[in-house]
Amino acid sequence: MSGAPRKAAIIGGGVIGGGWAARFLLAGWDVAVFDPDPQTPRKIGEVLDNARAALPALSDLPMPTEGHLTFADSIAGAVAGAAYVQESVSERIALKHRVYAEIQETAPDAPLGSSTSGYRPSVLQEEAATPASIFVAHPFNPVYLLPLVELVPSPATAPQVIETAKGILHEIGMFPLHVRKEIDAHIADRLLEAVWREALWLVRDGVATTEEIDDAIRMGFGLRWAQMGLFETYRIAGGEAGMRHFLGQFGPCLQEPWTRLMDVPEYDDALVDLIAGQSDAQSGHHSIRELERIRDRNLVGFLRVLKENGWGAGRVIADHDARRARTEE
Repeated sequence: MSGAPRKAAIIGGGVIGGGWAARFLLAGWDVAVFDPDPQTPRKIGEVLDNARAALPALSDLPMPTEGHLTFADSIAGAVAGAAYVQESVSERIALKHRVYAEIQETAPDAPLGSSTSGYRPSVLQEEAATPASIFVAHPFNPVYLLPLVELVPSPATAPQVIETAKGILHEIGMFPLHVRKEIDAHIADRLLEAVWREALWLVRDGVATTEEIDDAIRMGFGLRWAQMGLFETYRIAGGEAGMRHFLGQFGPCLQEPWTRLMDVPEYDDALVDLIAGQSDAQSGHHSIRELERIRDRNLVGFLRVLKENGWGAGRVIADHDARRARTEE
C-alpha cells in the first residue's frame, strides 16, 4: 500500500476487536480503538503480541511497516477520518444501535461492518441514520490468522459499500465470503451450531466426554474439512462416480434417527457443570494464553502446507502475497 496509511476504527476491544486491530495494524493500517474497559490496552497488547509472533510466518514477503495504534476516549474520536469501521461490541442489539448512532454522527458514510455472529444486517440497520453503510462482517478467531469473513448486506446496504469493503478486506489478507441472502447466524455459525447441539447431547447422555468429541473431530474429519470443506470431501467419498454416487449410497441414512438437531438438551446447571468440569480436566493445565499460542503455531503449520499446495485457505495467503509483491515492484 503506497502513500500515507489509512485508518481503521475498531469499536469494542475484546478478543474479536483485538484480532481486527492486529489484522489491520500488521497490514500497515493505522488503527484507533475505542472501548471503555480500562483493561483494553493490556488486552489488545496481548492479542497483538500473538499476532506479531504468528502472522508474519504465513508470508514469504517482508511485512509492511506496522501501523500506528491509538486508544480513543470516545467513539467520535476513534472514527474521525476512518476509511473503515468495525464494530465488535457485545451481542445486545440496543447497545449496537446506540453505538451506530454515535458512529454515524461523525462518520455517516464510512463502511461500517459488524462482527455479529447472529444478527441480520437489516436488524442492525433499524433506526440507523445511514443504513446503506451498515453490513455484517463476521470473522473467525483468531482474526489475525483465519482469512474467512462473512460479508452480509441487506437490501438496504449500498452495493458500492460492499465492493469497497471487499477491496479493503482482500487488501489485509482476508477472504470475504459474500452471503447473498441474509439469515440469522449467517452460514458458518449455523453449521457450527448443528455440531455443537449434537455434541451437547453426546456429553449430556454420557456417550462421550468433551475430550473424546474433540478427538473425533481433530483426528479425523476436521483435518479433511480444513482443506476441502464438506461437499468436496463427500464428493471424494463417492469414489470414481463422484457426488451422485455418494448421495445414492448415504442419502437414505438421513431418514435414520441418528441426530437430535431439532431437540435441544435442557441447558441447566448440571449440564454446565458437567461440560465445564470435563473441559477443565481436558485443558486446565494450560493457561488461555498458552492455548492461544499453541493454536496459532498449529494454524501457521496447517496454513503453510495449504499455501504450498495452493489449496483452501492457503490459496488466499498465496494470492495475498502475490498482490503485495506486484504492488511493491
